[in-house]
Amino acid sequence: MIKNSDITMTIVFDNYPFQDDLKTLWGFSCYIETPQKTILFDTGSNGRVLLENMQKLKKDVQKIDALFLSHHHWDHTGGLDSVIELNSGIDIIAPSSLSKLWIKDLKSMVNRVTVVDENGFAVFDDIYTTGMMGDEVTEQSLIIDSDEGLIVITGCAHSGIVEIAKRAQLMLDKKIALLMGGFHLMHEDEAKINRVISELKEMDIDYICPTHCTGDKAIDKFRHTFTNRFIAGGAGKIIGEWVN
Repeated sequence: MIKNSDITMTIVFDNYPFQDDLKTLWGFSCYIETPQKTILFDTGSNGRVLLENMQKLKKDVQKIDALFLSHHHWDHTGGLDSVIELNSGIDIIAPSSLSKLWIKDLKSMVNRVTVVDENGFAVFDDIYTTGMMGDEVTEQSLIIDSDEGLIVITGCAHSGIVEIAKRAQLMLDKKIALLMGGFHLMHEDEAKINRVISELKEMDIDYICPTHCTGDKAIDKFRHTFTNRFIAGGAGKIIGEWVN
């Protein structure tokens, strides 16, 4: 397994700001550095803004080994072409929800495309996909098996953030050290938000970083509930040297 101290995750695209000098647009992308692989999780909605933010954060697009796409929505795939244009040697971990024609084109443009169905598996050593989850909008999430527990990263959690967390724990039989990304609670009522937060709290997750489509109301409730275990997200947020 990977040491937490050797993992750095930088949010390079988000509709919430963390560093004032970065641009914010609707969407999400996270630059993940491990000793084994450097992975870009999603690409936000705009390639120009993605690359500008990465440059300011000193994150090199040419060092990316793999691009992990959570689902097919525009706010997570909008920067795809911009990344490929500068780094065609990458592997793409693609959701099966992408059109077959798009997948065919991508296979001719990059090193390799792995299409994920509903089954979870190891995409690299100690790095997993949950497999595609959900009904109306199917989505995969990323799991890193670290020495302090599982790091689970979601794009929008369309299938339910509690269900994703439970799937990760079931797959690897370990606690969650960090749950981060979009939790898709922005349109939910207070009762649903409270229920989700209560269920996640019962799971004894070490740290939680809700951002993107989680919504202001839900984020405030997570901050109040998880207190010193809450991590504010946003473009420019760096999580590393466990945890800062």
